[in-house]
Amino acid sequence: MVMYTVPVGITTDCVDGMNMKKPSINGSRLDQIVADARRHQEEREKGYREQALKLYPWICGRCAREFTLKNLAELTVHHRDHNHDNNPSDGSNWELLCLYCHDNEHARYINADKSLDRRRTKQDPAATFKPFAGLDGLLGK
Repeated sequence: MVMYTVPVGITTDCVDGMNMKKPSINGSRLDQIVADARRHQEEREKGYREQALKLYPWICGRCAREFTLKNLAELTVHHRDHNHDNNPSDGSNWELLCLYCHDNEHARYINADKSLDRRRTKQDPAATFKPFAGLDGLLGK
């Protein structure tokens, strides 16, 4: 007989690796585990992800892919103004995006920011060609 120990306070006996007995657990330890699980769930529900998942349907706002509990981890909360500290309780700064659309959105934001920086620093030389310079003479004015 081999004795396996799982989390503190929970033990299981195994005979030849085949027959498993029910785990034995201390009653007060079980109460503590349940209380911890409930506390962690309440903390998660206070987070903006959990709030957004309650407010909005589980559909990507860009590609309209639908999500279930099975693949919900692939649905992310995007901050429209890119400020992760801006979390109004009405969800006005959030949109649900799948991983791919979320990555695409941030790549577009980063690329747009880089091109704006290039435009600010790079001065184009003034144009010297004047295509309509002699037009008034040709028209007889």
